[in-house]
Amino acid sequence: MTFFSRWRWRAAVSAAFFFACAAHAAEPSFAPSAELLAAARKEGKIVLYTANFLDTEQAVVKRFSERFPGIAIEIVRAPTGQLITRVKTEAAANRMIADVIDFTDRIQARGMVALFAPYAPPNAADYPEIARTTDRLWPRSGNAWTITYNSELVTDPPKSWADLAKPEFGKMHLGQTVVAAGGGPFARAMFERKVLGEDYWARQAALKPVLFPSQAPMVDAMIRGEIGIAPLVTVLAIPLAAQGAPIKWFFAPEGVPVTVFCAGIARGAAHPNAAKLFLDWALSREGQTLMVELGSFASMTNAPMPPGVDANAIKTWYPDDDEIEKIFKPWTDDWNKAYGYRQ
Repeated sequence: MTFFSRWRWRAAVSAAFFFACAAHAAEPSFAPSAELLAAARKEGKIVLYTANFLDTEQAVVKRFSERFPGIAIEIVRAPTGQLITRVKTEAAANRMIADVIDFTDRIQARGMVALFAPYAPPNAADYPEIARTTDRLWPRSGNAWTITYNSELVTDPPKSWADLAKPEFGKMHLGQTVVAAGGGPFARAMFERKVLGEDYWARQAALKPVLFPSQAPMVDAMIRGEIGIAPLVTVLAIPLAAQGAPIKWFFAPEGVPVTVFCAGIARGAAHPNAAKLFLDWALSREGQTLMVELGSFASMTNAPMPPGVDANAIKTWYPDDDEIEKIFKPWTDDWNKAYGYRQ
């Protein structure tokens, strides 16, 4: 099968795949109180601001609507930077439109706590502190870094992160996302330097990997056969492989870098009970099982795993937010210099 354009191809099949996942999610296990459910249905609506992929959120909304009919969800999807600007503007004007906000920049989120209402899910104890941004923001969504390769081109694939700095795999046309693309790529690069060695960037850069401004064009190039191997996040690797793209992915033995989103209820939300119902459900085991089926990575204790993955066989690695604040600028400069990248 030839895949000339990931996005053109996905338009024909992605909705069917995502909605099928929603339809075959685990049996319902989340049971809200009668009072919360009644209050949420009385409000009848949720406005969700999200930096997640739109088709993912559409599948989530479909499943939520099946579980809790009578509550409409309006999705406003934008990159994290635009969402943050919009939320701050609405808050300054005292006209908050969002009910639930979910974005990726944990560092900026720490300075925005006052814009969120106090909130914790009923199963808050299931979430380790390292996965939380603040006591008001929770990891509804997450991404884990895989090593992904074009299975039609690469017959002897790498087996570890260390392999991606070896000349024999450089000949297979490595791809790499620049760290300036956002918190996820920086976390991956931070893992590489701290776990794989101070010289890892230099050794990999010597192989002349193809640099991409974000994950989407990189996976496009992999599907077209222009690159053979690249680090790729689960939310792209898992659904694309399931849809039949010529790719395979795995979690490397040295560790699995994980980046989590920050989800909370906006202070002054017009529909606070509906927002609480949505997040309580999304952060429950039922909700997280669905998110994993859609390619997200769950951070809860004893979390559901993607099909075929043994939770005991992987080592998750979370970046420390305090450390990121200190090293982000100098390490970004170091990475750019090592790879010859100019912003």
